[in-house]
Amino acid sequence: MAQEREAATREVLDVISRSRANEGPVFDVILRSAARLCNAPFADLDMLDEDGLHLREVATLGASERVIPSDRWVWSMKGPHYHVKAVRTGELVHIHDLRKSENYISGNPLTVASVDTEKMRTLLAAPLRTGGKSVGCIVLFRQEVNPFSAEEIALVETFAAQAVIAIENVRQFREVQKRLEREEATRQILGVISQSRDNEKPVFDTILESACRLCDAPLAFLSLVNDEGTHFRVPAHRGATSEMARVWDTQLEPIEGSALMTSKAIRNRLVIQVDDLSSSDLPDTSDHRRAQLAELEKVGTYLVIPLIRGERAIGTINLYRREIRPFPPEQIKLVETFAAQAVIAIENVRRFREVQERLEREKASAEILGVISRSRDAEKPVFDAILDCATRLCGADSATILMANAERTSLTLMATVGARRQSDLGETHSITSGHTSSDAVLTGRPAQITDARDTELYRQGDPIRVELVDEWGLRTSLGVPLLIDNEAIGCITVMRMHEVRPFLESEVALIETFAAQAVIAIENARQFRALQEKTEEVLSLNTSLEKRVDEQVGEIERMGRLKRFLPAAVADTIVTSGSENMLSSHRVLLGVLFCDIRGFTAFCETAEPEETIEVLQTYHEELGKLINSHGAGVDHRMGDGIMVLFNDPLPCDDPAGDAVRLAIAMRARMEELCRTWKRMGYRLGFGIGVSLGYATVGMVGFEGRFDYTASGTAINLASRLCDEADDGEILLSPKAAIAVEDEFQVESRGELSLKGLREPIEVFRLATVSVP
Repeated sequence: MAQEREAATREVLDVISRSRANEGPVFDVILRSAARLCNAPFADLDMLDEDGLHLREVATLGASERVIPSDRWVWSMKGPHYHVKAVRTGELVHIHDLRKSENYISGNPLTVASVDTEKMRTLLAAPLRTGGKSVGCIVLFRQEVNPFSAEEIALVETFAAQAVIAIENVRQFREVQKRLEREEATRQILGVISQSRDNEKPVFDTILESACRLCDAPLAFLSLVNDEGTHFRVPAHRGATSEMARVWDTQLEPIEGSALMTSKAIRNRLVIQVDDLSSSDLPDTSDHRRAQLAELEKVGTYLVIPLIRGERAIGTINLYRREIRPFPPEQIKLVETFAAQAVIAIENVRRFREVQERLEREKASAEILGVISRSRDAEKPVFDAILDCATRLCGADSATILMANAERTSLTLMATVGARRQSDLGETHSITSGHTSSDAVLTGRPAQITDARDTELYRQGDPIRVELVDEWGLRTSLGVPLLIDNEAIGCITVMRMHEVRPFLESEVALIETFAAQAVIAIENARQFRALQEKTEEVLSLNTSLEKRVDEQVGEIERMGRLKRFLPAAVADTIVTSGSENMLSSHRVLLGVLFCDIRGFTAFCETAEPEETIEVLQTYHEELGKLINSHGAGVDHRMGDGIMVLFNDPLPCDDPAGDAVRLAIAMRARMEELCRTWKRMGYRLGFGIGVSLGYATVGMVGFEGRFDYTASGTAINLASRLCDEADDGEILLSPKAAIAVEDEFQVESRGELSLKGLREPIEVFRLATVSVP
């Protein structure tokens, strides 16, 4: 018998070594061996579900489907069954005679069926324990009243321990597989992001495919909030029936006041999980959306993860399961990672589209200016070019340019694209309050009607409004005045047909630019016609005009170039001065501050890329606010290192004192951030070095890649002091310490030999923690 037991143990261990991905073969061998060696014709192995609330049979031997159905048993952990008791208490349960047991006497259906149908009499339930808790049990039955011996019980407990080994091996193997799958999914999504600069849809589809596959969710969609922040739509979904897909494809749901969980998640920036959709305490929506999900898709559990950008949610990822099975925390965290990647894709595409729109608008402006330069004696070609660009770039269906008479009592149609016919040119109508074109001319400001159908003029039957709405399909319109000396001489009107969609501020600003160009064209033509006999004067006028336009464009480009490497206030000062001479190479007394994060390199080696990016983003955002508020001249950032200069290019009275005040504010803010990060498991610190001395400052680089920087001993010294500073410490150079000692308490830290300096220098430490 001992040899048989040893052979059985070896067989189980051999199967364990070959079954890394599945416990089933191990369980089957264990049940066969236990039943054979313990003379028990019936056996089963039960496992605790992930929720810890139910015990599920995963392997069985001997019992007929009269007692054990083909879909296996699931028992509540609150039930009276003896194998449930073994798992619940973690102790062996041995019933010598089931017919005399409390469960049989009380009429428990499973116990009665087991005894009367299958003739089971003696029961042994051995719990599977790991890490101090039970995860399942092995149950053996005999058909005669024959208690198990101590040796048999010990053998079953050995089999239980081997089952735990198999379970743990498979769990570890599956965890590795899941981690690899998740890493591969992340790489795949990032690859699609890099290839989809102008379209988020491929990224959304890849994210939903990965989320459904890795979280075992057959149904999912991604929602996005509109630009106004009032509604959300569904640009991507997966797994829905055709009827539900039609609902999502046309869905435009309100956010405020909506009972939808998606709207609630967006409003509150919260992760929401509904374990059971049939729960009666969940509100339904006015269009019975919850009923649709329950009836059309048979949804049991669903999860909503918000897409967070900055301080607000811009959409959600929704996952659905057709059974009642909540998503565990690790899957929720995974979907949150996918949500962050979706935000990255959205932001990338937004920036790409902004660049494209800016380039298109610049190209349109250049085209119009080209037409202006070629059409000095007529406005019509310019008007046509303007209307073509306006409709194309603003997504409008129709546009007109109307000119007011001298008395500003009527408007004449001068140019049109879209709904109006060219034969209507020259048509005149009176200026009437309530029409976008009339209101723009009367007020001298842009006038917009969100929905022409929902206006008093339409309800009162105004002929022009009724014709525009009923015959043309007008819904949203915008009128922008053509201004000369703050007086409107006409207007550009752009219209959207069959769609209520207000024009954005950026679109209004673009039409205002076109209006200014239309005025230039009008002025050009008027002056050309008045002075056409004076050719030289006309040429001079055009040359002056082109120069003025070039100067404006050059000013915009110069401002943009300066703001790439200087704070906005410094760039504004340089532009206001009209000269960039202050940016040329020169020597100046500087207050120099260097700071960086302690322990950041070690953090990067262990943290996820998203965690590193989030820490850096928060760090630079928070310290950038302090740098701007303290009036720094220039700051440079490389990874977690920041250099800040005081007294150039903006002069200040106390560069060392200003640098110290900024250092104190930085230290206080970083103490708060580091406490927050510590709760998240990030062990980070912060050090600062401050010096005072002369350095050479100026622009360095080449066309398109200029930078404004400084070099010299004062710069190197501040950097070395930063390197020497302990967490929370602010170190000062001798000159800096002397400059601030009347205002701040400083103390000597002794002499230090610093890299790049030939002699040791005495270094000082700032002792105060408050800003005077």
